[in-house]
Amino acid sequence: MKILLPVDGSTFSKRMLAYVAAHDEWLGDRHDYTVLHVTPALPPRAAAQIPREVLASYYAETSDKVFKPIRRFFQQQGLSAQFVTKVGPAAAVINEVAQKGRFDLLLMGSHGHGSLGQLMLGSVTSKVLAHGTEPVLIVR
Repeated sequence: MKILLPVDGSTFSKRMLAYVAAHDEWLGDRHDYTVLHVTPALPPRAAAQIPREVLASYYAETSDKVFKPIRRFFQQQGLSAQFVTKVGPAAAVINEVAQKGRFDLLLMGSHGHGSLGQLMLGSVTSKVLAHGTEPVLIVR
C-alpha cells in the first residue's frame, strides 16, 4: 500500500507516528511510505528580495528540521521512506502530491478542533478532506 504521511513537526505529527508504531498493520515492508513536508511560501515581494540560493536553503532547512526526528523513527522501525519537500499552501500541495502519486492512503495527525473552531480557523486536514479524493486516516 502506498501511504502518504504529511507532517509539520507538531505534536500532532508525532502522535500520528506513535499511532503507526502502535499498530502493526501500518508497519512493514509491504507498505511504501512517503513523508511530505510543505513549507508555506514567503510572500512574493519578500521572496524577490532574497537570492534564490538563500531562499532554497531556507526551505530545505525548514523541512530538514521537521524530518530529523521522523527519519530517526523510520530507522528505529527498520523501515525506509521517501522524504519529499514542497513549497506552497499545505492542503493544496498535499492533495496534489496525493493525486499525482496515486497514494492509497493519507495518514495525518490533527489537533481536532470542534466544528466551530474549524469554521472560524480552518485547518489543513479539513481542507484535504474537502478537496481530496484519496482515503484519509486522521489521528487525533
